[in-house]
Amino acid sequence: MSVGDLLDLLSACDRDASVRLAVNPFFPMAHRLGGVEKGLDEHGRPMVYIVESPEAEQFGPLPPAVAVALTWQPQAEGPARRRRGATRPGTGQ
Repeated sequence: MSVGDLLDLLSACDRDASVRLAVNPFFPMAHRLGGVEKGLDEHGRPMVYIVESPEAEQFGPLPPAVAVALTWQPQAEGPARRRRGATRPGTGQ
């Protein structure tokens, strides 16, 4: 993903929305962003790093819908429920 790709994705979002970093698909957690740092990769190409906050603040598990959208966990459905029979007055059921 390039900076332009990221800007395009972010431009469709609410500018006042908080930003969290989703990490670790095996234990999906949300972290506060700390900023952006420019640097070079191992081949000398420009890179931009989105960094975690200095406090390394973790907000807990990702909402299930986000983890499902990232395909980090499967869609979960509750168990099927069966209809209960109606109780009849005076029959004790």
